[in-house]
Amino acid sequence: MLDKDGYFGEGVAAGYDASAADMFRPDVVDPAVDVLAGLAGDGRALELGIGTGRIALPLARRGVPVHGIDMSEAMVSRLRAKPGGDTIGVTIGDFATTRVAGTFAVAYLVFNTINNLTTQNAQVACFRNAAAHLRPGGCFVIEVGVPDLRRLPPGQNAVPFHISPTQWAFDTYDVATQAMSSNYVTIVDGHAEHWSIPFRYVWPAELDLMAQLAGLRLRDRWEDWSRAPFTSESRKHVSVWEKPAA
Repeated sequence: MLDKDGYFGEGVAAGYDASAADMFRPDVVDPAVDVLAGLAGDGRALELGIGTGRIALPLARRGVPVHGIDMSEAMVSRLRAKPGGDTIGVTIGDFATTRVAGTFAVAYLVFNTINNLTTQNAQVACFRNAAAHLRPGGCFVIEVGVPDLRRLPPGQNAVPFHISPTQWAFDTYDVATQAMSSNYVTIVDGHAEHWSIPFRYVWPAELDLMAQLAGLRLRDRWEDWSRAPFTSESRKHVSVWEKPAA
């Protein structure tokens, strides 16, 4: 797991909301909150990697008690500075292993954050940790992209996803290890600055096996929060695994 003072330290936290502004739009946030509020019902929600509160704050405004786990004190400080942020409980720690008190109706991990766990063992541990927090009948929800390997011609390991006069961004893939990284080159006052974050990409079927190891079973898989069908052409998925009722 990335350390709290590294990839998501003060330098990233200070500009995170602005850099991810498209993900804060109501048409992006509201469908996710609708799904999570429906799964929570009258219970509590646990956000793994709560960050600056993009999902937690509107979910809490819907009346769902939310608790978060995050390693980055810098990101969490932005959450706490926002209206309502000081009412959301947050535990600082690695969301793959950190335990909090009580049980939850839903645990969720959105915006590709499962990939921040850069080993398979850590991803498996995350599923087990989420399952341990769920009440019987509770659900674990992950939103993550489908690895974009079909765009890689032989001999190439990079896929660009943003090109502008002031920034170039691309993902690199190692298909032997499932290691990947997102790389950003930004031009500031005529000088180039490079920033890179490591990830581990993971396939839907692999996630299902992790869920099985944690005692969870697949309940739903959609292309997005609107519950559109997941197909072989889908670029991402929202998956819901359920903890069997006692």
